[in-house]
Amino acid sequence: MNRFSEIPAMRECCRDWRRQGLSIALVPTMGFFHEGHLSLMRRAKSLADRVVVSLFVNPIQFGPTEDLASYPRDLERDSNLAAAVGVDALFTPTAETMYSDGFQTRVVLGSLGQGLCGASRPGHFDGVATVVAKLFHIVAPDVAVFGEKDFQQLAVIRRLVTDLDFNLRIVGQPIIREADGLAMSSRNTYLTTEERQAAPCLYRALTLAKTIAQQNTRPTVAAIERAVRDQIEKNAGFVVEYATVVDRASLAPAAKVGENCLLALAVRVNGRVRLIDNTLLFG
Repeated sequence: MNRFSEIPAMRECCRDWRRQGLSIALVPTMGFFHEGHLSLMRRAKSLADRVVVSLFVNPIQFGPTEDLASYPRDLERDSNLAAAVGVDALFTPTAETMYSDGFQTRVVLGSLGQGLCGASRPGHFDGVATVVAKLFHIVAPDVAVFGEKDFQQLAVIRRLVTDLDFNLRIVGQPIIREADGLAMSSRNTYLTTEERQAAPCLYRALTLAKTIAQQNTRPTVAAIERAVRDQIEKNAGFVVEYATVVDRASLAPAAKVGENCLLALAVRVNGRVRLIDNTLLFG
């Protein structure tokens, strides 16, 4: 596996592959890999001849009180894991490389980035869209793979590709869960032993939402959202930031429960850890 930290070297590697007629898949990450990340890489290998994984903790998607400084990092461990699943190139730029002196151009989103997580993390998705646009320009992939755990991020990236006419395909990869249902996340490492034991309440609440939607003759949005909130907040220290039934395409709040509805969820654990998850209510 090749490792690159500078943009010209990464770009030239991709150009060489394209000259050979090889297709390229990109998996953007912030590192500290777990099985969820590795599933993205394996999916990418099935879709293209060569796989590039970017590993970059992007400072412009973190707010001033968020966990940029403490975000978990282990480059050598991540490099070994990526190599083991057959990644062809690992791109590990610094913040100075990606945002050189005088940098001032950003992608600014409309309503799609302002609800759900965007409501409590203003500017977050602008930062995500900006770094992903840069990565698309550097690698010029044929396909890029993103996890469905952050469903809003996936929707933002799909919109970015459409609106800015990027010539690539976006593929969503289903959520990978622990044996007890908790969605895998690098931030799960922040949980204490007691918090980790209680954290599967998110998955139980999502399962409850699906049950209400599918088994009740006339389920209401309000009833589902209330049931999810009550199920989670029975656990000490778990506070629901939002539990919202939305249209899976527009992410607008749903007026009624239907086939295209998704329950999106964000929970604060003792004010320190923020967990997100989601599920389609049907299917």
